[in-house]
Amino acid sequence: MAVEELQSIIKRCQILEEQDFKEEDFGLFQLAGQRCIDEGHIDQLLEVIQNEKNKVIIKNMGWNLVGPVVRCLLWNNKEDDKVKYFLLLDLLVKLCNPKELLLGLLELIEEPSGKQISQIILLLLQPLQTVIQKLHSNKSYSVGLALSTIWSQLSLLPVPCSKEQIQADDYGLCQCCKVLIEFIKPFVKEITDDQENSLETQRLKDELLKFCFKSLKCPLLTAQFLEQSEEAENDPLRSFASEIIGFLSAIGYPFPKMILNHGKKKRTWDYLEFEEEEDKQFTDSLASLAYLVFVQGISIDQLPMVLSPSYLLQFNMGHIEVFLQRTEESVFSKGLDLLENSLLRMEDNSLLHQYLEIKSFLTVPQGLVKVMTLCPDETLRKKGLAMLQLYINKLDSQGKYKLFREHITTNGLQDHS
Repeated sequence: MAVEELQSIIKRCQILEEQDFKEEDFGLFQLAGQRCIDEGHIDQLLEVIQNEKNKVIIKNMGWNLVGPVVRCLLWNNKEDDKVKYFLLLDLLVKLCNPKELLLGLLELIEEPSGKQISQIILLLLQPLQTVIQKLHSNKSYSVGLALSTIWSQLSLLPVPCSKEQIQADDYGLCQCCKVLIEFIKPFVKEITDDQENSLETQRLKDELLKFCFKSLKCPLLTAQFLEQSEEAENDPLRSFASEIIGFLSAIGYPFPKMILNHGKKKRTWDYLEFEEEEDKQFTDSLASLAYLVFVQGISIDQLPMVLSPSYLLQFNMGHIEVFLQRTEESVFSKGLDLLENSLLRMEDNSLLHQYLEIKSFLTVPQGLVKVMTLCPDETLRKKGLAMLQLYINKLDSQGKYKLFREHITTNGLQDHS
């Protein structure tokens, strides 16, 4: 019955011009097509879609069938059926209006929750990439819309915090990060191939820059990385971080300029004007970037070798302050690691007291006191104390005196020194 209904609708629409299709036709086509899928008439549906006479009909109406096909792929475990569903999906992506397909695919990505989020993203990223590449105008807007939708869903997934969780990848976040990199690569290549740097290319750069900043905050700000060198090579989140940093350089935003010039009144690089909420995200993202470079050593060879230890400490202190203001142990522990990494580059008694005129050089010790007194994890409390002692050791004699004078009475440092 469903097949006959579909053929009847097709027959009526074949004699119409494209502009004469009515809303009723779209609705009837969708209902009949979905019934064919529900009742298992996949072969007959494939014949209708592949028939050259129906090309215009499928182009305009076929996108309505993507949702039912995708749901069957997710819930049908029969391999023979899945082969046919994948063929259906491929044909619809190839033949349908890309603008309608784009919106339909993004709606499907927005629907699920929990573990289904990664399942739908892993299924639809390749078709989504194909659809966007078929668009001839406003591609940058479509890329931005797609990346924003994907990131919003991925940000709902828990970030694995241990070796066991990374390997298990129960919610599929690590897999999604891997395929997401492959999704982005063609658009990065479009930017690097455009020697004229057209307006559309600049807009595409902006969209990718936004996504890189978002990714540095989530999942990379809270992500824990495998420590041993052999394991680190197989760490999916570390690989994701490395690719994101590589994308920044490829699209014209090399990270040394970003982290070395952040906070200066006159910057030597341009970036988007962020809204208030995005500006906070920007600060978190740069702190995450500093940690990835200095503690994890990702692309650290791109930094100038002439930078002095005190200079590196100076601009890292702002990032350390950002980490220590957070409440998640996985985040402020990175602040401790970044502080340790920066301080160990310096000789004892070599940090001039004038640096204490900089706000972060006073607020970071306050943050260490909070870790020492409020953190429930004993290991982190002890590390907070060790970092405070190390920090004091690096100050010159006048700096030590000034730090104690300004902080002992107000923060109770004498109880922990």
